Amino acid sequence: MSDILTIILLGIVEGVTEFLPVSSTGHLILAGALLGYDESHWKVFNVVIQLGAILAVVVVYWRTFLAVLSGLVRREPEAWRFLRNVVVAFLPSAVLGLLLHKQIEAMLGSPTIVSVALIVGGLAILVIDRGQSKGGERGIADISLGKAAGVGLIQCLSMIPGVSRSGATILGALSLGVERRTAAEFSFFLAIPTMLGATTLELAKNHDDLGVGLGAIALGFVVSFVVALVVIRWFIGLVSRRGFAPFGWYRIAVGGLALVWLLTR
Repeated sequence: MSDILTIILLGIVEGVTEFLPVSSTGHLILAGALLGYDESHWKVFNVVIQLGAILAVVVVYWRTFLAVLSGLVRREPEAWRFLRNVVVAFLPSAVLGLLLHKQIEAMLGSPTIVSVALIVGGLAILVIDRGQSKGGERGIADISLGKAAGVGLIQCLSMIPGVSRSGATILGALSLGVERRTAAEFSFFLAIPTMLGATTLELAKNHDDLGVGLGAIALGFVVSFVVALVVIRWFIGLVSRRGFAPFGWYRIAVGGLALVWLLTR
């Protein structure tokens, strides 16, 4: 397979899966195993193209960003609560990620870990989504400090490839009583500092060797951005109507098929 086609496929995979509770990193690792490319050669690429998906959040929710920024300038309590919740939920994974960076990287090369995590996470989604009670929050600023801290701690589980950052944060919020739409949107905004931090760390470590080069990274960035724009709007509409159960069943099916393939190849 040509590098151009691989770049486009990986950009599509990233754009589709970054904000769904199905693990974008896990899908990229499984795609690498399926396509048979050198994972270490594409490691920086797989991290940096996540910024394309993050930019899609900024574009879709630009009014929210503008309202929060203007609210911070005017010292509005709601805007400061919004910022507080995102920062508090971000900090646990930031600290743990720095402390355990080498151990996390070691797990990134294991499609088997990804497959098992997909299945376990899928079962967790089915259980938690079924028992979810409708919370009183009508926005990220309405989430209490304790719940925001709880979501941040649960997000640390996403350092295991296949768990899913969005899956961990959404399920964490649901288990703490946050309603579905707010849980999903909180995951979107929490992705911004989390992915910016991960990308900065990866580029700092590998600035002399980007693997596939800047042109490939730029193309993957654009593809993931365009695809994520569509997926974000579709995702919010779907979970508002049907919840997260479809993604639980999807994770179980993909994880099961991948595990069978890995054990029999």
